[in-house]
Amino acid sequence: MPLWVNKPVDEATGPYPRRWWALAVLCLSLLVAVMANTALTVAAPDMTTDLGLSSSDLQWVIDGYTVPYAALMLLFGAIGDKYSRRGALVLGLLVFGGGSIAGSLVDSAEGVIAARAVMGVGAAMIMPATLSLLTATFPREERAKAIIMWNGTAGIAIAAGPLIAGVLLQDNGWASTFLINIPVVLLTIVGAFLLIPPSKAVDRDRVDYVGGLLSVLWIGALVYMIIQGPHFGWDAKAITAAVVAGVGCALFVLWELRHPRPVLDVRKFGRRRFAGANLAVALFFVAVFGAFYFLTQHLQFVLGYTPLETGVRMLPLAGAVFVGSALTGVLTPRLGMKVTVMAGMLGGTVAMLLLARVDAGSTYGDLALPLAILGLAIGLSVSPCTDVIMGSFPESELGVGGAVNDTSLELGGSLGIAILGSVLADSYSSHLEDAVAPGLPPAALSAAQDSVGAGLVVAQKVGEQAGPEQGRAMLDAVHGAFSDAVAHTSLVGAVILAVGTVVVAILLPRRTPVSPTERPAPERDLAHTDR
Repeated sequence: MPLWVNKPVDEATGPYPRRWWALAVLCLSLLVAVMANTALTVAAPDMTTDLGLSSSDLQWVIDGYTVPYAALMLLFGAIGDKYSRRGALVLGLLVFGGGSIAGSLVDSAEGVIAARAVMGVGAAMIMPATLSLLTATFPREERAKAIIMWNGTAGIAIAAGPLIAGVLLQDNGWASTFLINIPVVLLTIVGAFLLIPPSKAVDRDRVDYVGGLLSVLWIGALVYMIIQGPHFGWDAKAITAAVVAGVGCALFVLWELRHPRPVLDVRKFGRRRFAGANLAVALFFVAVFGAFYFLTQHLQFVLGYTPLETGVRMLPLAGAVFVGSALTGVLTPRLGMKVTVMAGMLGGTVAMLLLARVDAGSTYGDLALPLAILGLAIGLSVSPCTDVIMGSFPESELGVGGAVNDTSLELGGSLGIAILGSVLADSYSSHLEDAVAPGLPPAALSAAQDSVGAGLVVAQKVGEQAGPEQGRAMLDAVHGAFSDAVAHTSLVGAVILAVGTVVVAILLPRRTPVSPTERPAPERDLAHTDR
């Protein structure tokens, strides 16, 4: 076999022999794209201090990645199907790497936000390409196992980001969390050409660019609204984004229903199994991203762990995701997809309810079990759902299928941070107002209510000006208020996930369990080639 892979997998007489090595490259691509967000949560305090970021700046440093990432995936997935899935992966890695280099060099909030947006554009090419190439490379009887490993990698990335960032931040500045992407990107690009067969849909007609651009418009506006409204208030920007999202979505659906070869066949959402799988993915990541958002803060600001120690303490979630994903390979063929998904969603609800017991006296031991249960639940639910979503698309639309799965994930994550983050901020502010001593100046209280990090700064200043006893009382008030806010937010997350569990249970049809090897393969209506 030649070192450089140019032969399309469909021209082989049997399964592609290097497919598991190809999967490793695809998982590495996924890892770097997911870690770009999770690592930043640990680097944020250093970045805030060094660049003088406001709370608004910091929010857009994080979400500047999310908006183009979510908005562009569907269009880029369709373009990759038409022209080259491997090419889309490599181009996405190059763009992502360029944004990472720029992010390490800039010295302003605007520069970091712009660099993160470029990285988001690259990730929008990478993510749908990874799933489409996986599905194209593996025979049907092995796809479920490959998707399990793909989803397990996503779980590892959730914890690996803070862990690696924590190691880097011990001796380096926040720019190192951008630069660490570069060797991974270069390694993955080389691996893509050496190990991943070229793939595209030969007989796919011209890309539905109108539908694709409408999807960019309404998804981008929706994500912007989700970020802007809860965090910064329902001003003219948020309301305008809501209107654009609603009108754009309506136009998108109407256009796709009339187009002979739409970028996305929206009729698929009328199928209970497909709709339920997408809803389950979105709901899980509402809980996961929301919990990750407040738990990383709780570990650092309340329990006093360093960034590295915080990353280490998120490992139970990552390991449990991998275990849960592996279990689906055994349980789903025997019990059916609905049973494993429902078990996972119920487990996630239980995990959030356990987090609702957090108080000022809680230790890491009180968080470890909920983290492990949440990770196990993710693995049980998300892998079967991803398999269902990808199996709903013909071979000519695998990039679109990957984009739909990843868009559900990203919208869920954005909603989780927006909704639960807003609940967290309001609850913290309210609890702190009730907890502080009456003599605290209104300006100091207002500053402390902005965030738990700001509250700690105020507590330090109170200690310097009014004495250690008053400073300690303020510190205890901040810790207690944030712990109570975590508990309240977790309860809200549990309610959301519980209601979603009922809806998904209604949507998912009960079917006789079928072994993956007995399921009919989707019609193979293309040949895979880059030529």
